[in-house]
Amino acid sequence: MGKIILTADRPSGRLHLGHYIGSLLNRVDLQNQHKQYVMIADVQALTDNFDTPDKIRSSVYELAYDYLAVGIDPKKTTIFIQSQIPEIAELTIYFLNLVNLGRLERNPTVKAEIRQKNFGDVIPVGFLCYPISQSADIATFQAELIPVGEDQIPMIEQANEIVRRFNGIYNTDCLKESKPLLSKTPRLVGIDGQAKASKSLGNAIFLSDEPNVIKEKVFSMFTDPDHIRASDPGKVEGNVVFTYLDAFHPDKGEVEDLKAKYRRGGLGDTVVKGILNDVLQNLLTPIHEKRFSLKRDHIFDVLRTGINEAKLAAARTMVQVRTAMGVNYSDKE
Repeated sequence: MGKIILTADRPSGRLHLGHYIGSLLNRVDLQNQHKQYVMIADVQALTDNFDTPDKIRSSVYELAYDYLAVGIDPKKTTIFIQSQIPEIAELTIYFLNLVNLGRLERNPTVKAEIRQKNFGDVIPVGFLCYPISQSADIATFQAELIPVGEDQIPMIEQANEIVRRFNGIYNTDCLKESKPLLSKTPRLVGIDGQAKASKSLGNAIFLSDEPNVIKEKVFSMFTDPDHIRASDPGKVEGNVVFTYLDAFHPDKGEVEDLKAKYRRGGLGDTVVKGILNDVLQNLLTPIHEKRFSLKRDHIFDVLRTGINEAKLAAARTMVQVRTAMGVNYSDKE
């Protein structure tokens, strides 16, 4: 089955079109080539949502529905919940001893997210240490490839540093280094044109949005503010409607024709938005139908099976880790 892949989502809200084009489609493809683990990272989500655990719990199940609806197959992909694998927490504790505070604070991904979340000087220790937890996630499942965007490469580098230090200190090769599997898809801009599509910013079209909500969001999209009349020449660059057409319209030739007509004048925003709405409705309707056909009991079964499979893999790794560290105590020594 090729290499071992680990990928994850934080259950802090519903998944949207940015997730779909940026990672979910890739997972559907990768599950046919490799051994794939998809982790619902509830422990990591709690680092900055610790005071809203109900939000995290409900989002865990929403993610599972979305996974199955887009075509992630639990017979090919192991879907599990991070908090239900205690071996990850154990390995995180061992890894904490191998990283100093200065190294964590220099991690560019962590620095960027601290600014984004406006922690200031009041940074939860759990949040600051989540690169160590991520390193334990990867090492627990001996993952060789980690699908990420370029902004996450420092996290992979730090994980490999920890693995090298562990193997060096304990004179072992039981833990593997991993490589990033870079996404070829740029981040999808939000419907407001101001930032990336985001759960927290509320500027995204969610996979579970109803058809009327999708239409409303499409027709609220940012276009060219100077394109007042249909006959006016319009700008395609920075025009969110055309960004989404580029990403989701199956006929790229038609999109290029629309761009040419828009640029020279003679194509109104309402018409273009109507075309995009049709494209997204056609894309999301089968996903909706699959999502709403899924029974809650089936979701529970999928997660239960995935957790059991993940526990077996984690247990195998931790036998090697404890042996290397000399903490595999028994009554007969």
